[in-house]
Amino acid sequence: MSQQQGKTQAAEPRSGTPNSDAAKSGTPKSWIPKSVAPRFGRIDADLADVESAIARSREFLLSEQHPDGYWCGELEGDSMLEADYIYLHTQLESGDPGRLRRALTEMLRYQNEDGSWSLYPGGPGNVSLSVKCYFSAKLMGIGAEDPRLVKCREWVLEHGGVVACNTFTKMYLCGLGQYDYDAVPAIPPEIVLFPKWFYFNIYEISSWSRSILVPLAIIYAKKPFKKIPPEHSIDELFVGGRANAELRLRLDRKKIVSWRNVFLILDRILHFAEAVHLRPLRTLALARAETWILERLEMTDGLGAIYPAMLNAIIALRCLGYSEDDPQVIRARDEFEKLGIEEPASAGLPEPTFRMQPAVSPVWDTAQAVYALGEAGVPRNDPRMIKAVDWMLSKEVRHKGDWAVKAPRTEPGGWYFEYNNEFYPDTDDTAQVLLALNKVDNPREGYQHKVAQRAIAWEFAMQCKNGGWGSFDKDNTKMIFQYIPFADHNAMLDPPTVDITGRILEMLATYGYTRQDKRVEKAVKFIFSRQEPDGSWFGRWGVNYIYGTFLVLRGLDAIGIDHLEPQIQQAAEWIRMVQNPDGGWGETCGSYDDPDTRGVGPSTPSQTAWALLGLLAAGDDRSDSIAKGVRWLLSRQDAGGGWDERIGTGVTRQALYTGTGFPRVFYLAYEMYRHYFPLLALTSYKRAMERAG
Repeated sequence: MSQQQGKTQAAEPRSGTPNSDAAKSGTPKSWIPKSVAPRFGRIDADLADVESAIARSREFLLSEQHPDGYWCGELEGDSMLEADYIYLHTQLESGDPGRLRRALTEMLRYQNEDGSWSLYPGGPGNVSLSVKCYFSAKLMGIGAEDPRLVKCREWVLEHGGVVACNTFTKMYLCGLGQYDYDAVPAIPPEIVLFPKWFYFNIYEISSWSRSILVPLAIIYAKKPFKKIPPEHSIDELFVGGRANAELRLRLDRKKIVSWRNVFLILDRILHFAEAVHLRPLRTLALARAETWILERLEMTDGLGAIYPAMLNAIIALRCLGYSEDDPQVIRARDEFEKLGIEEPASAGLPEPTFRMQPAVSPVWDTAQAVYALGEAGVPRNDPRMIKAVDWMLSKEVRHKGDWAVKAPRTEPGGWYFEYNNEFYPDTDDTAQVLLALNKVDNPREGYQHKVAQRAIAWEFAMQCKNGGWGSFDKDNTKMIFQYIPFADHNAMLDPPTVDITGRILEMLATYGYTRQDKRVEKAVKFIFSRQEPDGSWFGRWGVNYIYGTFLVLRGLDAIGIDHLEPQIQQAAEWIRMVQNPDGGWGETCGSYDDPDTRGVGPSTPSQTAWALLGLLAAGDDRSDSIAKGVRWLLSRQDAGGGWDERIGTGVTRQALYTGTGFPRVFYLAYEMYRHYFPLLALTSYKRAMERAG
């Protein structure tokens, strides 16, 4: 079926029987509520069944709480994580051999039939990821004539070979002699010397790019090289052979005068200066970059608390001469290894495996869980809720980080995503924590109020000029940075987005703010200015238009926008139009590459919940779409109270990705999304039904 056909079918949802839907999902028939059977074209759920599902979901979610009070589900990414893990330990001649073999087993599980590896389940092959996986397999001793590598090699050569990879992949290949440092875009460490008022200073790029690129600049300057056995080489992945490969990026001849060409010419000049050792500030730059990294290793779970920055920091420290047993290296490596998960052999997994997470999400998961549980009726003074809130309060940021460059006169406040990441609080986590705090009556009421007011003040200080909010920085919007040669990871900037802005509006309304506040009104106007012609909104941090649209509608509803406004009804109609025939909603990561496929994908619990929450926020509580969506969730809840969001069987079983790291580059599966969002959706539906009588 073509994607367009899928959209046409989704526009006309068909009623199905609960039993047939359950059979497709594997849901035990005993859990199919009798009252969701079709009745003369409408499929309404009895409130008793909804309440029963809410109760089971609530108890399941509470059972997942850590004894210390927080929640933290696994954060799953693509096979790049295991491939880079193998690369790191090969580069540094370190690592546990057994764990490396298990990482290889995990990586090979997800090779596609055509030989490639994909950025998300069911997605097309990706050349950078496939080259990394191929190389890692060879580093682990798999021969080039192994059928799995033969298929991968054929696919890679058909898609441009190694030269088609992104800059980060090429930089890693350089370290093991598989690419030329002179052929990768220059990342000079001198960039850290630019003053903060200078147009091209490092605080004008996104926080994650900053934490990735500063250590990578050290690596570029030091140019580490480890010789590997000839049988581990990947010369065969160069179209026409490595000797004949054109490695350098070419100027755009169709548009001679362009920022891309300016930066490419500058890149060649920088490479020439490298070759003739014309770098008078190099020693100072390396010292400044080293200090920058060491400062940001304090009060964090590794540099930036994200996988690529942590990996680069380890290599950078070793390049700077830090020994393997130096406390800084030991700590950096320990934090990196904590991202790993060992999986024992099981019925569906004949061999034990080891996989890496790109980060951990305890603050995010805890805030979402507490909010959903509070909405679902868990008492405001429940000890488990108070314990969770106290844990979140202990994670409040009290030191100035990189964000303070753009908001220097603002008192620290807010929250980050991970266990510890003091330099990088973000506006999205902060808004969600504030929503969660409002659901609990804490005995330390005065202290909690003070913390909340401090966080709200910080949120307002982070508002961008156009009225929206970015995630980690304010007004991080200089589009020129997209043309820098090493910017091909598609995430150089952190501009304001409607999904975060929608959540912040919901939070502000919860704390009594209205459209009478000019800052709120400016945010509303920003959101309306970004609506797509079909009524949807883009989702930067979740997949994709379903995510953006649901958060915007909740924010606008909370702040008092009338449901009858044309923009609201157009958005609601878009959600109804993309409903799947089975009654659920889904959207794949492919909509970032092709917006025409927005709203197209297999139904998932998290995205179905988002769609229902969006419709309810738009005032729709009686349509067939709502009824069928609720039925979809009820019929797919398992006996334990949770939902499943995985596809495949046995060794290839994998979670569908509904989270976004970098659009078009890296996606995520949040383990807890499939649990707390359906709970919130069912609770919101129940309340709407009760209000309607």
